[in-house]
Amino acid sequence: MLEQLKQLDTELLIFLNGFHNETSDQIMFFVSESKTWIPLYALIIIGLWWKYGWKTMLACVLIMGAGVGLADYIASGIFKPYFARFRPSQDPELKEFVHIVNNYRGGKYGFASSHASTTFALATSIWLLLRKNHVWIFLFFFWAAFVAYSRIALGVHYPGDIIVGALIGVFSAQVAYRLGYFIDSKYANGTLKELK
Repeated sequence: MLEQLKQLDTELLIFLNGFHNETSDQIMFFVSESKTWIPLYALIIIGLWWKYGWKTMLACVLIMGAGVGLADYIASGIFKPYFARFRPSQDPELKEFVHIVNNYRGGKYGFASSHASTTFALATSIWLLLRKNHVWIFLFFFWAAFVAYSRIALGVHYPGDIIVGALIGVFSAQVAYRLGYFIDSKYANGTLKELK
């Protein structure tokens, strides 16, 4: 069963990685860069401060940061060294068949994707915090999926790496959200109540 899943994962990678051209390659490379999204993160922080004040903004940022940090630790600190699964771009048996962009191959191991885990952790945190006042907030999940897909397009992750990474992100955000609300209600006089 496990071998069949690995084979399906490889076939799906080759299929999805095969959709590329010079323009899309550079778009995916740009999307995959963490620093690309710094203006977005700044806008989120400024928007929270503008609408809810600095205390609520700070509480939200701490929850989002905790979710992202936990997701990154689980994906990169636990899963990658434990499972030690080569990235497609680093696998001696596969790397010649994978389309690589700008000679970028990533680190040695790729399971699970920390890009997927951290972007889905952020998207889930934002959704959990703001869903009651902003119905459009679910669009952040499309952003997370786009960033995660870029890793397949660049040949540095299998689809399975992305799926598991996304699940880690959702789980981590839930943990951080629940812990954050508990601490807020017990010790911070309900700073987050404005979001309800």
